[in-house]
Amino acid sequence: MSRKELFVRFITTFGVTFVVTVVVTFLWSSIRHGAGVVDWETAFRMAFILGVALPVSGALRKGEKQS
Repeated sequence: MSRKELFVRFITTFGVTFVVTVVVTFLWSSIRHGAGVVDWETAFRMAFILGVALPVSGALRKGEKQS
């Protein structure tokens, strides 16, 4: 897997994870606490972690199948 492909997968995973986390934290805080607040720290943290972990694990798994 090339660096460009890894970067594209990182950006895609980061974006999807970020948006989903923003929506979930907003809904959770509005339902649970009555005030819709987004937890930006959690959104960035989860997006970065999954943005790195998922493409790298997919590349490693793809490399094992080719061997």
